[in-house]
Amino acid sequence: MTPFATPWLPWLALLWPLWLSRRPEASCPLWMRRSLLLLLVLLTLRYLHWRVSASLNLSTPLAAGLSVLLLLAEGWLLLSGLLPLVLAWRRFSDGRPEANAAQARWLAGGWRPAVDVLIPTCGEPLPVLERCLQACSQLSYPHRRLWLLDDAGRPELIALASRYGCHYHHRPQRLHAKAGNLNAGLALCDAELVAVFDADFVPQRQFLERTIGLLLDPQVALVQTPQHFLNADPIMRNLAMEAWLLPDEESFYRWIEPVRSAWDAVVCAGTSFLVRRSALDQIGGFVEQAISEDLVTGMVLASKGWRLRYLGEKLSAGLAAETMLDFVRQRQRWASGTLQALRLPQGPLRLRGLRLSQRLAYIEGALHWFNTVPRLLLLLMPLCIGLLDVSPVRYTGTALVELLLPLWIALLLSVGWLNRGSRHALLADLPGWALAVPLAATVLASLWGKVQPFRITPKHRVEGRGGIAPVLAVPLLVLLALNTLNLASILRHLVSGLGSSGDWLGLVWGGLTLVGLLVALRACWDPAASDPTPWLAIQMPALLQGELADGSPWSVTGVVRALSEAGAEWQGSEPLPAGAHSLKLELQLQLQQQASLPPLTLEGLELITGQSNLWQARWDRADQQAMVALVSWLYGRPDAWPERQAPPEWRSLAALLARLFKPAQPLGPGRRSLVIQKP
Repeated sequence: MTPFATPWLPWLALLWPLWLSRRPEASCPLWMRRSLLLLLVLLTLRYLHWRVSASLNLSTPLAAGLSVLLLLAEGWLLLSGLLPLVLAWRRFSDGRPEANAAQARWLAGGWRPAVDVLIPTCGEPLPVLERCLQACSQLSYPHRRLWLLDDAGRPELIALASRYGCHYHHRPQRLHAKAGNLNAGLALCDAELVAVFDADFVPQRQFLERTIGLLLDPQVALVQTPQHFLNADPIMRNLAMEAWLLPDEESFYRWIEPVRSAWDAVVCAGTSFLVRRSALDQIGGFVEQAISEDLVTGMVLASKGWRLRYLGEKLSAGLAAETMLDFVRQRQRWASGTLQALRLPQGPLRLRGLRLSQRLAYIEGALHWFNTVPRLLLLLMPLCIGLLDVSPVRYTGTALVELLLPLWIALLLSVGWLNRGSRHALLADLPGWALAVPLAATVLASLWGKVQPFRITPKHRVEGRGGIAPVLAVPLLVLLALNTLNLASILRHLVSGLGSSGDWLGLVWGGLTLVGLLVALRACWDPAASDPTPWLAIQMPALLQGELADGSPWSVTGVVRALSEAGAEWQGSEPLPAGAHSLKLELQLQLQQQASLPPLTLEGLELITGQSNLWQARWDRADQQAMVALVSWLYGRPDAWPERQAPPEWRSLAALLARLFKPAQPLGPGRRSLVIQKP
């Protein structure tokens, strides 16, 4: 007798994930998570049993080939999706309780190791690099030295490094990309610990104090912290869904990394980490043969018996890719680097010293990229129903109601709870269809041994025109045209009265595919942006002060709605008096233990068209001290970055559909792409 042989039992079982969703997963006992994992495994195996035994269409060789191909794609996705669930069987922590205890022990002791802070750079714009250097120079731990490792050899960086007390180094030969640059830096320094920050990342002042304590354990080699971002990624921005979607990295750093930490298989993410110098020396430094030098270096450390720890506290923030093409190319590089690691002697398949559980956890990361190929097959399969008149699956209404729908609904109810509110089950995958063709091509090329070259993701660029890159648009438009022809053919069958159950399946399947392709196409359309500065959504009382024409002082209260190092958007409580000048905006900081900011002088104040008393302002950057204080407060204060929960999926999906056919508006006053920050 198969599990859930009683038809109504799977539907009754759905009450369990529905009830669990009332409480955060992190506050629930371990047995609750394990029971839900068992339920998902049973529903998945039950569905796959039906697919293998009763759903294949073997009527013709073509139908049999397509039917088996679809089964293999579905089976791969479902079974590979179970692997991270199996890894989540063990109790895991995000590392914060352990870091709190370790920091207390460290403060009570006398160990104050020297730290070399390495900042590799290769052509990043000066404003981006200066933001990083300023933050690193303000790290509150005193026993540290800063090293700017310049792989572009720009003379102007020598003065910039000197301004922030940073040692400068340029190597004449740029061998082995970032890994070679870091190793060249290691040859110059001798501190007991090494911290690494990419040139576009901004650490918070307490970064070193929060991480050093975890290295009191002599077996710990490396402490990795999450990557957070100052700007919304292109998918969130292009769909105007910044308030509804979370970056896909959020799930990795909130759920995947803590789970892997429980198996001693933490992934080094290349930035915002602290590592023991003696551990690096033991393995010969960062692995130069790998594109993903961070991933492979971490695995080699683990194979030597060192422990890698994860601290899930957002202690730094960097810049996400700014155009959809850059976003796709970045993911292609990640995929190519991860798959290259499978062939390297230092990779998870061949590396000696890894335990089976560690090896499995690292391999699971590679399977994530392999999933793009079966996802593309699922995108193409509806076409064979209308265009080839072949149904790749035989089904009945009973099978859909008793097998497919319970599994699908269980996943919708469970995924967001299991990953601690870091992403949706369905909605997060829809815009990702834009990556299906280029990522599948990268995976297939990697299987043939082709490795993507290491490329720096461009940052801080003005996008004057906006639009969509042809290399992204053409595959989606071709798929959209084929899917439209497919749906038209199916509709003709149904209208003529010759339609079959396969046609109804094709209509629903093709309709969902059509919506997904439209979402992907819309996600690829970058709006024009004249200001590359990150803007933050932060509600804060403010006081606008100035002088009238007769010299008398005046002030108006209001609320800052958006803030950046370039300016602010301010909602006044009343209209501004005519002839006001010498304007200064004073932020009314309400948080305790926050350094007060001086009033910021405004260079210009303009009423935003169509908005009642909503003004945009530019800072007068002549007051360098005030600007340094603002940048430090924006990015360097503790707990600046919230841990948001993904809104309910049905509400987010409704918001997405409402935005789907709206034209892309240029980014600017009143239409900012805002990253939410704590007030």
